[in-house]
Amino acid sequence: MNKEPFIYSLVLFLMAQLLLIHCTSKDKSAPKAKKVILETPLISTTSTQKQKLSDYDFFDGEISELIPSERVFPYSLNTPLFTDYAFKKRFIYLPEGGKISYTKNAVFNFGEGTILIKNFYYSKDFNSPEGDKKLIETRLLVKEENNWTPLNYIWDEEQKDAFLNYTGKTLAIRWTNNKGDLQQLSYNVPNNNQCKNCHLNGKEITPIGPTAAQLNKRFEPLSKTLTQLEFFAQHDYLTGFPQNEIIPQFSVWNDPETGTIAERAKTYLDINCAHCHQPHGSAKNSGLDLSYNQTDARKRGVFKPPVAAGKGSGNLHYSIVPGEPNNSILVYRMLSNDPGTMMPEIGRSTVHKEGVALITEYIKSLNPNPSK
Repeated sequence: MNKEPFIYSLVLFLMAQLLLIHCTSKDKSAPKAKKVILETPLISTTSTQKQKLSDYDFFDGEISELIPSERVFPYSLNTPLFTDYAFKKRFIYLPEGGKISYTKNAVFNFGEGTILIKNFYYSKDFNSPEGDKKLIETRLLVKEENNWTPLNYIWDEEQKDAFLNYTGKTLAIRWTNNKGDLQQLSYNVPNNNQCKNCHLNGKEITPIGPTAAQLNKRFEPLSKTLTQLEFFAQHDYLTGFPQNEIIPQFSVWNDPETGTIAERAKTYLDINCAHCHQPHGSAKNSGLDLSYNQTDARKRGVFKPPVAAGKGSGNLHYSIVPGEPNNSILVYRMLSNDPGTMMPEIGRSTVHKEGVALITEYIKSLNPNPSK
């Protein structure tokens, strides 16, 4: 067999492929992938990391019943983060001698070995939230060597256990809402880096929810007579709890008896947006600060133009236009399900209609001429 024609053809083929690659790189119209730089690797390990949720022994009996074992304490927030209408059960694991340090306006400091546990689930019928349910995922924040590590566990179909997952997953979810209507959506379990992005504060990973204002409430599974803060203080788990000082308390976002529209809207924005939109969050370059205690109206978005106009702004000019929710970028992005526009970017695949309604009423209530 004469090999020369074959070799000659092979050389021509390779040259053609190189030419094609060269031309494609020169073609300005060719789509370009967005550059993503990961400051930390997608997969990280700690010495306490387990492959199965059951390996931690957080829960007694059948694990899916979520009955806390010794040193695992249930807790609740006044206004929780919205996650596609999922229910959540939260727990704190405190190791022997573990302490929580009180701070007035920031997330509490937790001792070495603390683990924050958040279980996401859907009740089959929302009118019976404690009835039949399907557990979706359990997220952990593990405090080790003075650093927090996020870990995510996805529950199996049999609801026997949850297994460590770094890469995320999309799941089809169905439930019946309070009106008896069948609902369904694609629920996105976040990957490891998405978890880190939301919990980033400066250069450190931190919890989001456990603050004095969020925990200042009674929660019957923990205590029938004491607030959560009083319970942890009386049992010597919470240090620095002030005895003669007014403790901040967030309103419940959908309960008008707990606060004004402005108070409830600011609480909602604080938990859903301010972990990124604050001076040390991952969206700090936007200049938007939706922390509850931010008093500068412009920093809160009032007549504040976007840093970079474009698709995400919907050709609107300001984050908030007092009295005009339809002309406010904040509402526009909350109403969008477009990945390049929607806010929050992570944690939802459907619009939180009730939350949008609250923010809409809040913006309507703002005086367009605050000096008058």
